[in-house]
Amino acid sequence: MSLAADARRAADSHPFLITALRAGIVNYTAAARFLEVDGETDAVATALRRYAEELPTHETRARDARVTMESGIGPVEPGSDHAVLEEALVTVAGSAFGPTGGDSTAVIATGEVGATALAEVLQQLSRSGVEPQSAGVGDESLIVVVDRLEGANALRAVEDALESCLDAHHTL
Repeated sequence: MSLAADARRAADSHPFLITALRAGIVNYTAAARFLEVDGETDAVATALRRYAEELPTHETRARDARVTMESGIGPVEPGSDHAVLEEALVTVAGSAFGPTGGDSTAVIATGEVGATALAEVLQQLSRSGVEPQSAGVGDESLIVVVDRLEGANALRAVEDALESCLDAHHTL
């Protein structure tokens, strides 16, 4: 395998580096040192520079999404009647959360949202120190359930995530 192919394969194993290459914000020499590619640093840096030129440009655009918050959310117990289960906001592998008067808050985004948005939201929540109790994405809706006291922080994190620079070619 060529040095260029080794550099590409190594870069591809680090999504943050691909994002940075697409955005044109990479110190190629530092990236070459970071990657474990056999070869001289300058040659690996040149291979990365050429790879970056072939990648699609990182583009951003405004997103059309509405974010709301709903308190009084809690677990919907297994064996609950059908009407209670229908009101659940999110169900993941048998765990359901809905309006039960519980101590949790749901942050709900509707509009141009999808799996990519959920990934960004979870990263932003992690950076903010907020641990979701549940999260999911469906047809033009995204939801995260957090402790009631973390609701405002989670709301800001979701808004920040949706406003962040993401690839315009994918639905959030």
